[in-house]
Amino acid sequence: MQHRTIVEVMTHPVVTARPDSTFKEIAQLLSDNDVTAVPVVDAEGRPVGVVSEADLLAKAASLPDPEGRPMGRRLGRDDLARAGAETAAAMMTAPVVTARPGWNVAETARTMYRSKVKRLPVVDDGGRLVGIVSRSDLLRPFLRSDGAITDEIYHDVLRETLGIPSGSVRVDVREGVVTLTGRVEERAVIPVVERLCRSVDGVVAVHQSIGYTYDAGESADEASGLRGAPRGSAPRR
Repeated sequence: MQHRTIVEVMTHPVVTARPDSTFKEIAQLLSDNDVTAVPVVDAEGRPVGVVSEADLLAKAASLPDPEGRPMGRRLGRDDLARAGAETAAAMMTAPVVTARPGWNVAETARTMYRSKVKRLPVVDDGGRLVGIVSRSDLLRPFLRSDGAITDEIYHDVLRETLGIPSGSVRVDVREGVVTLTGRVEERAVIPVVERLCRSVDGVVAVHQSIGYTYDAGESADEASGLRGAPRGSAPRR
């Protein structure tokens, strides 16, 4: 099984700013390149922060009203700092949270969610910027067709990885939701099938009602009772 890494979905090359880039230079970069944020990199190409539209807006909002109207609230410490900011170094959000090229989509999404950021600069082993990944980039794998997901589960998961005979497990995929039915030899295989299916790119959820022939952890009497149970279920106790 092959899982998509963020190298395959990230944007590169990346539009960047320098620590000494001015407010107007950054605003022009965002407008010219139709992006909502730019990483700020040092002389070695290592990201030291990110300046977004929100950062520029915070700076603009902290400026005095030309007609002398009150701001409506008292400025906080961050607002005051941005009010006097003239360069990216003073406006940027730092320290910067980064991702690595070999990360998979799920790992990257968890980092983005926990860090409460909308994008992650991607850095190499030397910490140099090689790309940037956004929330919309991470959603791209979910655009896979149901047919492509079905084929991967049948071929890569059931046949190649687990060696389950053809026809033992039926796979139905609708809108990325996988439903598994059928029967396998050993009960311990069922959670493995479910876990591997969940890891397939584009899968939204997995539901299964797979039966089994025996459980290696059960006694002979329990196994005998199971064989007499309805297909796809265990005997009630």
